[in-house]
Amino acid sequence: MTMAERIQWVFRMALLLFILSSVAFLSALTAMRFAVQGREVPMPDVVGKGAVPAQQILRGRGVGMKVEDRIFSNLPVDTIVRQSPPPNMRVKTGQSAHVVLSLGPQKVTIPQLTDRSLRAAQVELLRGGMQLGEVSSAYLPNGLADTVTRQDPAPGNTEVTGPHANLLVSLGPRPAAYVMPELSGLPLAEAQAKLGSAGLRLSKLSPVPAPDSASGTVVGQTPARGQRIDSNSTIELQVAE
Repeated sequence: MTMAERIQWVFRMALLLFILSSVAFLSALTAMRFAVQGREVPMPDVVGKGAVPAQQILRGRGVGMKVEDRIFSNLPVDTIVRQSPPPNMRVKTGQSAHVVLSLGPQKVTIPQLTDRSLRAAQVELLRGGMQLGEVSSAYLPNGLADTVTRQDPAPGNTEVTGPHANLLVSLGPRPAAYVMPELSGLPLAEAQAKLGSAGLRLSKLSPVPAPDSASGTVVGQTPARGQRIDSNSTIELQVAE
């Protein structure tokens, strides 16, 4: 075999190996695509179906079900009102359909909750077959602490879609604000007097080894100097032993 024939033979072998490798790669890629697609199913339409039958339909497709909320509607109790993902969307098996269930037709009137304590408002809601929704808190100049000042829906409302009432609860007037003074290097008695004159009080005192400081001298403080604090803030001092 001449050199030219040998080179030509090597070239043909290399080309054959390349073709075989390409075919194997494409076959593997196609098999992987079919495998992935085989784990996907179209999401069934379960809106208007009862929770139990809907769960059985979803389970038959390899899909779970999670109840996200319950709302008043004209559909019977425990009937699915909404679903996500929507029907016919392809999803992977093992995924869950998030559904909203019906509480049946609305039969409640929103009670008066303002000027009540948060606990009393919650009891009143439970008595009427409702639930406490989102609770927000705020400092209000003229508000009493732990008192409901706003509610949504408004009292007397009968056109509601959910069994929840959201409340705004007063924390009372905002406490007076102070700037944390510098106490490090002061004798303990002087530091306590400085806090007292500002309407603040010491919450915790920790003796620490401090060879370079006189005994009874403040060597550390929390919060640090300059931080915004109020009369309820926890103030800690470290004092040289």
